[in-house]
Parts: sequence; C-alpha cells; structure tokens
Amino acid sequence: MTPARPSASAWAWVPAVFVLIWSTGFIVARYGMPHAPPLTFLSWRYALSVLCFVVWIALARVPWPTSRAQWVHLAVTGMLMHAGYLGGVWMAVKAGMGAGLSALIVGLQPVITALWVSATGARVSARQWLGLGLGLLGLMLVVSHKFSAGGPGDSATWGNVAMAVVALASITTGTLYQKRFVQPCDVRSANAVQLLAALAVTLPWVVWEAGGMDWHPELVGALAWSVLVLTLGGSSLLYVLIQRGAATAVTSLMYLVPPCTAVLAWLLFGEPITLSTLLGTALTALGVWLVVRAGRSS
Repeated sequence: MTPARPSASAWAWVPAVFVLIWSTGFIVARYGMPHAPPLTFLSWRYALSVLCFVVWIALARVPWPTSRAQWVHLAVTGMLMHAGYLGGVWMAVKAGMGAGLSALIVGLQPVITALWVSATGARVSARQWLGLGLGLLGLMLVVSHKFSAGGPGDSATWGNVAMAVVALASITTGTLYQKRFVQPCDVRSANAVQLLAALAVTLPWVVWEAGGMDWHPELVGALAWSVLVLTLGGSSLLYVLIQRGAATAVTSLMYLVPPCTAVLAWLLFGEPITLSTLLGTALTALGVWLVVRAGRSS
C-alpha cells in the first residue's frame, strides 16, 4: 500500500514546495555547523529520522519492502543520496569551502544527469539542452558574489573540492540508480531503509572527528528542522518526484535551490540581493521551465 496520490492541482505545487524545503538546508548548516562536527551531526539526523519514520510506519501500518532486491536497491540509494551527498557537502563546507563554490559544484548535477541520459540512448531535446544551459548560467550569476566576497574560511583546496565532487557524484548516481532500479513502494518505509543505510555508512567515521555536539539552542533547532522538515518532508518529496518524473526534469529543479536560498538568507540574515542574483534567478527559472515543459511535451 502506498499513500494516495495527490490530485493534479495539488501535484503542481509539489516541485515548488520541494525547492523551498531543500533550500533551507544551507540555512540549517549556517546555524548548526559551528556547534557540531559534520558527520556527527548527520548521524544524529539519520538516527532520529529513522526513529520518526519507524513510529509513523507502525502507527499507519505501512508495509515494508517485501523483496531482498528492493532492500538492497533502497540501501544503495540511501548510501548515495544521503551519506554520500550530505556528507560530502557538509565536510567540504567544514573544511573551508565557500557557499558559492560548493553550490556551483553540486549545481552541475542537472547537466551531468542530462549527459548520462543522452549517452545511454534516451533523448534530451534541444529545448531541454537550452534550458539546462540557461539554468547553469543563472546559477553562476547567483553565486558569483560569493566568490568575490572571499574572506577567511572561503578557500578551495584539493581536499574540500574532492569532497564536493564526491557529493555531486553521489546525488547524481543516486538519482539515476533510483529511477532505474527502485520499484514503487511506500515512501515512508523506503526512506527508513535509505536512512538506515546512510547511518550504517556514516556512523563508523564519527570516531575520527574532533570535538563533539555542543547542545546550543541553534544546534537543537537545526537538528529538529533537519529531521522533521528536511528529511521527513524534503527527502520524501524528492523520492516521489524521482519515481514520477523524468530524471533530467527532476534534477533541473536543483538549479532553483541557490536562488531560493539567497532569498531566505536575505530575509533571515539580511544578506544583500544583488542585480546579478536577480538576473540569475530569472535565467534559472526560465531554464527550469524550458526543461520541465519540454519533458512534459515529450
């Protein structure tokens, strides 16, 4: 049994809600990062998320995946899309990479996904390539001021660039793998299996991290938001979007995350919104619209 599918009118809002939720991940990192090592924080996030899903599954009597193959496929996607992606991004930022460079590296996902889809024989239309190009240009404009800002803790090294590339490879491979191998099943039990796998991969590395959890109110708030909104909400929506949509169209939504994050940072922290941010946001939105519209037409 799977949750009832939303109506067409309700489904139209799902991508926008996903982008808004996913964009808060960078805001959460700003609150939580100073008070905890990245993998320790993520291990707490995975463990508490699994607990919430297990309680939800028990109360709703949700079935677990029935085949061993389905468990394996879900575990692989969990290791890639949670442990690999989140671990890579958080460790890169903790190692001194600026938000602009990390957003730009991870933001290459839609292009790499389209290249892979095209190389494997599926058709990516000229309109979609145009949309991907405009989206990438818009992304570069949005994050351009992050590079010029510079400052301490905003440097690129072979180490933190490698971590960001691992995150990019993980989220891209995980998306394609899930679309190819994961059969439709209840999003709650699927997420629980994915997070268990992510926890199993991440937890052993915690012993190598310096420092521990400083239970500051900002850390508690960041952890609560990460579990209740980002994981239970955002990750569940991403799972459903991948199951229902074309890989190229779904990943193009990631282009909208940096512009949305910029707006949130302006509202919450007073970070300025520049002309390049506004122009980049407009180009990104146009690019995503072209990709999604072309995907629906085909």
